[in-house]
Amino acid sequence: MGQDVLDQVREACAAVAARAAHVRIAEKRVAEYAASLSLTATDAPTLDPAHHYLGTPPETTAFVITLDTINFGSGYFPHLRKLPGLSGYFTVATALTECFHRDGPFTALQLARLTAADCAAVFGQDLANSPVAELMGLFTQALNDLGRYVGDRFDGDFIALVESGAGSAARLVEILGVMPFFQDVSTYCGQRVPLYKRAQLTAADLALALNGAGPGRFTDLNRLTIFSDNLVPHVLRVDGILTYEPALAARIDAGELIPAGSEDEVEIRACAIHAVELMAMAVKDAGGDATPMRLDYLLWNRGQQPSYKALPRHRTRTVYY
Repeated sequence: MGQDVLDQVREACAAVAARAAHVRIAEKRVAEYAASLSLTATDAPTLDPAHHYLGTPPETTAFVITLDTINFGSGYFPHLRKLPGLSGYFTVATALTECFHRDGPFTALQLARLTAADCAAVFGQDLANSPVAELMGLFTQALNDLGRYVGDRFDGDFIALVESGAGSAARLVEILGVMPFFQDVSTYCGQRVPLYKRAQLTAADLALALNGAGPGRFTDLNRLTIFSDNLVPHVLRVDGILTYEPALAARIDAGELIPAGSEDEVEIRACAIHAVELMAMAVKDAGGDATPMRLDYLLWNRGQQPSYKALPRHRTRTVYY
């Protein structure tokens, strides 16, 4: 059998890590670090209904796909008007949840017709703020694309979109990857580097929200990589598993934006993916069981701790995370 999209992600990230000039993996520390993690904390992840709409299977499927379609913008989040005590992600997720409770799920036609003003109203944002206006414009384009895609290809049925993958998370990644803002692929030293953060996350979130049943059932879920953004690499940097060359570290610490698709940015995300692959292998060699997806959940939640939030992470304005 030929490679599928998840094989391609792993192979490309290993190749980037092998030649990276700005980011290094402390490979000698990986096994010890993996052994230090509390893997039982990843046994039963849940979606908090306070921040995620959980209704009937069709409604929940529509919510998860809609949310993950706009699950990006971390480079804009310092400018976002956040709900009290919530991060940028949870502000967006909570606002969309409240919208679904108030008005019901968006239909494909409604998504295709949304405007930036509509998005600003849903997410409680001010279009007079230039970076926020740019993000709302990107949210609008992403949701318009989703509406047209689901309407034209799947007769407006979100479950039909998922079921066209025949229970394969890898196939769902490819199906979602038809939409421009899901095409999370960079070029590094002339090499194609697919990462597909949000498309992979959509499969994981569907499985979580639907308890692995119906459109949430995938036979290859354990083959997903981590969902590489700017938080898990940050945790790995703080914990000494990723090291950045001094100039890159100084730029990040100063709050300078790291351009999307630059060598620095691709190395950060790809090395994080490969580092967690090495961690999963180390756990397996020690007789344990930890998929990259489980490790991602643990590391992402670790990154919510104040000690990690107090330190600057890299910021990139991109539609991929």
